[in-house]
Amino acid sequence: MRGVLEHLDPIVPPEELQDSLEKVLSEFFSEPVTISRWHRHVSDYSSSYLLEELDVEVRGHGELKLMFKDLSRRALLIDASRNKPAFCDDSMREIEMYRRVLQQQQLGTATCYGAVVDDAGGRFWLFLERLEPVHLWQMGDFAIWQRIAAWLARAHFALSHAARGGRALTHLLEHDEAFYLRWLQRAQEFVRQRDKSAEHTATHTIDRIADTYSSVVERLLRLPRTIIHGEFYPSNVLIQNPATEAMRVCAVDWEMAAYGPGLIDLAAMTSGSWTTEERDAMAHSYHSALADDLRDKWPFEQFQRDLLCCRLHQAIQFLGWSRDWNAPPEHAQDWLNEAETIAAQLSI
Repeated sequence: MRGVLEHLDPIVPPEELQDSLEKVLSEFFSEPVTISRWHRHVSDYSSSYLLEELDVEVRGHGELKLMFKDLSRRALLIDASRNKPAFCDDSMREIEMYRRVLQQQQLGTATCYGAVVDDAGGRFWLFLERLEPVHLWQMGDFAIWQRIAAWLARAHFALSHAARGGRALTHLLEHDEAFYLRWLQRAQEFVRQRDKSAEHTATHTIDRIADTYSSVVERLLRLPRTIIHGEFYPSNVLIQNPATEAMRVCAVDWEMAAYGPGLIDLAAMTSGSWTTEERDAMAHSYHSALADDLRDKWPFEQFQRDLLCCRLHQAIQFLGWSRDWNAPPEHAQDWLNEAETIAAQLSI
């Protein structure tokens, strides 16, 4: 990514950014503030939208290290603009999550200093605390992964209270029947298009899964629901003080936040080349951290099967993401083979 981003320049004029940031910080600190010095550069961690790292000196408050996320359409990077499904794209979703959910839940997520929302001007800006970029995928100690799985269960419990608010968060995705079937239809269409074999093996595979996929959807719809991250991959999880009891877990990039089953996030976290034993160990950590009443009525064998259904949805979603899109290296794998393997385990 770095080689590509070296050629990107900030697109917001400095005077406009400084003026907006002073207004945001004045509201955050509940007093007028002046920025005496600041430095900006495009972040290497830009993925869908342009990210900038800001080092800001605020009179009376010292230095702040911020991440400026421009969620405006014009800041959508070329690959994301070309490939991101339109029905998933909502510039307000992440802003709403920080403003109305994450700041109240105290889950360890980045402090939100404020946002700029200007529909007429097409400006959707988010100013967040910038943490040191130590990602979960960099953690070689498997015990940390198990701790994160347990943290995720507790986070889902906390977020479930916000989810009971009568669907008041209007910008979140909804994991309903139409959502799941839409991904399946897209996966079938794109697999057929890419299937160049004389026997049309890939097409037969995805169609065979589709024939009985309704049973998977029914199971997904019965799962306990909460507000989910939607892309809880290790590259979207930052960690501070991992070797201590005070370990901080900070999930970033809430662009696919949704009402849905918490196990969707666990499926994302445990994706990749884990052994069955390792994946089961993380699932046990999540299951053990559930509230007593939920854990008691959710036997682990049933829980494992439900997780398989979420992993199958994940594979279908990757297959249906874009007509010509290839997953980034951290998510690259044979998703059709993954879907076929899981479908066989589920006997569908």
